[in-house]
Amino acid sequence: MLPITCSSLHFPAPLLIIIISCLGLIVILNHLISLFKWIFHTCFRPETDLAGTYGSWALVTGATDGIGKAMAHELARKGLNLILVSRTAKKLEMVACEIRDKHPGTRIETIQVDFSGEFSAGLRRITEVAMELDLGVLINNVGVTYPGAMFFHEVEEEVWRNLVRVNIESTTRVTKAVLCGMLQRKRGAIVNIGSGAGVVAPSHPLFTIYAATKAYVHQFSRSLNMEYGQHGIHVQCQVPLYVATKMVSRVASIKQNSLFIPTPEGYARAAIRAIGYEPISTPYWAHSIQWCFARLIPDPLLDAWRLSIGMRRRNYIKGQKN
Repeated sequence: MLPITCSSLHFPAPLLIIIISCLGLIVILNHLISLFKWIFHTCFRPETDLAGTYGSWALVTGATDGIGKAMAHELARKGLNLILVSRTAKKLEMVACEIRDKHPGTRIETIQVDFSGEFSAGLRRITEVAMELDLGVLINNVGVTYPGAMFFHEVEEEVWRNLVRVNIESTTRVTKAVLCGMLQRKRGAIVNIGSGAGVVAPSHPLFTIYAATKAYVHQFSRSLNMEYGQHGIHVQCQVPLYVATKMVSRVASIKQNSLFIPTPEGYARAAIRAIGYEPISTPYWAHSIQWCFARLIPDPLLDAWRLSIGMRRRNYIKGQKN
């Protein structure tokens, strides 16, 4: 009996055309399904009743600026009481007053914590309120990055140590501080703010440690969601790209919002709507489009593009210093 080889297989031309057409149809249908899902998720999917599903209180770290402040306002608009956490007592009180003026019925607690230093005392207070109150939602938003684009050997040790403390250690320890209460109540939502730097691009040169800390947040969130989903606790990593915040303005020279760069308020509205759904989410619609196109670019080209952007920013900062 002769072995069957590829060269011995012959398909009639019409059959071959049918096979290729079917494969093409499957690919097209797959993309259409993804498109319809994206439209539904972006425009028509109902929001989760956060207070009813998870609890009446939300804790937000980094709550006095940018995304954190905007999310605190949005959570108050949704009827949740707030625990605001930040390092500056005066700014905490200012934000609390702003929210009370707009949403008079909101109860607000403030906790002063500097996550770049020794924060054990603040963490104990977070643990206490997480047990005392019906804490249903945690927004781990606090984060820092480099002062500007630079090669790894140029990053001072204190700078990268601070990145690790704030972006990794604070997220990990605050999450653990609230988990016990959530486990007792058998419900809760933990939202960790990641970054496209740690997920979307295959690499993020000249911001290497920052990207690595955000990659940790991504994997940390995915694994926790698998561990605690069975206990009624939903863990989500949100992956924003550029948002018009002070931090982005400093490191990326972005001065104002645009179609693909939302204001913190615009991002926060989309972010709150996404809570309770996918474990990894890019809530803002224009960011998800950017991510989709980034996936189509070969990794070497995307890496080279990221490096060229980093070099331009590095040279721009060096020129300002000179």
